[in-house]
Amino acid sequence: MAATVIVIGAGPAGVRAAQALVQAGVRPVVIDEGRRDGGQIYRRQPEGFTRPYETLYGTEAERARALHASFDALRARIDYVPDTLVWNIEPNAVHVVTGTRYRKLAFDALVICSGATDRLMPVPGWHHAGAYSLGGAQVALKSQGCAIGSRVVMMGTGPLLYLVAAQYVKAGATVGAVLDTSTFGQRLRALPQLLAMPSALKKGVALMNVLKEARVPVHRGITPVAIDGTAEQGVQGVRVRQANGATLEVKCDAVALGYHLRPETQLADLAGCEFRFDPALQQWLPLADEDGRSSQKGVYLAGDGARVRGADAAECAGRLAALAVLNDMKLQHDAAEANRLRAQLARFTRFAAGLRTAFPWPARFAAALPDETIVCRCEAITAGELRRVVNEMGAQEANRAKAFSRVGMGRCQGRFCAHAGAEVIAAQARVPLEAVGRLRGQAPVKPLPMALAPHKDTETSE
Repeated sequence: MAATVIVIGAGPAGVRAAQALVQAGVRPVVIDEGRRDGGQIYRRQPEGFTRPYETLYGTEAERARALHASFDALRARIDYVPDTLVWNIEPNAVHVVTGTRYRKLAFDALVICSGATDRLMPVPGWHHAGAYSLGGAQVALKSQGCAIGSRVVMMGTGPLLYLVAAQYVKAGATVGAVLDTSTFGQRLRALPQLLAMPSALKKGVALMNVLKEARVPVHRGITPVAIDGTAEQGVQGVRVRQANGATLEVKCDAVALGYHLRPETQLADLAGCEFRFDPALQQWLPLADEDGRSSQKGVYLAGDGARVRGADAAECAGRLAALAVLNDMKLQHDAAEANRLRAQLARFTRFAAGLRTAFPWPARFAAALPDETIVCRCEAITAGELRRVVNEMGAQEANRAKAFSRVGMGRCQGRFCAHAGAEVIAAQARVPLEAVGRLRGQAPVKPLPMALAPHKDTETSE
């Protein structure tokens, strides 16, 4: 009986993993939460939309076109399960839900390509209507063909800040300003590492040129002060402190925020993978070897869901993880290709280290947040409440703070508040960030319909 290989995700890593498996004669099951393939960065527009690739993806148009074409060529040789959420994982089986139908699918090997989400730092007023993550702003553009507002401000740091701003400009939207917390000096210090990937560096310059030609103001070295607005009117403007100490106010009706990305690690957690704190990234990441093998036998991790290194690296990591699956199943694979992919990933890793230097995570902002600033938007938990549970209840560990305050208990399950919340706790308790730990993943990873019906092909009656 043929082995069953499940690939979770149809972004750059998932598509390339599926492609490598198919080329070896394996027919994988590809489960995709999205309605169409492409993941976040190469998210396809809905059927019937006809906006050109160059407008939709900007500098990434050719990569997007190539990935979509590859997936189209695979469709007849994979079992594609779109619009489906993997909400739990147990040994050798995943639990999925499609609409209101659930089922359990067994696997011999599981390749998790869960992608990444925005890494966010709260700012006073970010709970107003019209405040989005950079990824959310990108989804609106790609999936619905619309901007999040009539005049949008992009604020944060990292390549995604400039990519989304340029994509909005190319789509004809009005970008009021790009407000970057990093400095030009930080980029100069990162240049030796960034030169590991000259083509990626060239893309960054191209994005800056798009903004320059559109006369979009770009301010570097800023410190966010507040997003102004009201409950009735939503976002009305952004205030920041410039590098020279002066206050800058930008009028807008929407703002997109983001500070790099964070891996979506909940599924790896549910699969029982071991985690380790990465001091350079200041994040907890699932352990995996250079080929993507996790600490759990038969579970492989690839792409930004394991370590954020960008879409090009995710494609390499997806193929490499698939080759590891084939090797471990004693199936024919190209060992020479695996060596080439490892060498390519090493260059991406050096480049990613350069990006961290050029666009650092602003951990210092957490300690300076006013007490009334909402940290957890789902549960409306403020920085002051987190500090209270530290001072009055001794909650210096993330899950203990969660139990006392409800931080991370909402719809996003800590995806958007856990990192900043941990920084607030660490600063107040005067302990290293590593000592705060991480919020444990729990099923379901996202909300499920209240009424579920068994799928006709379900293997259980749970």
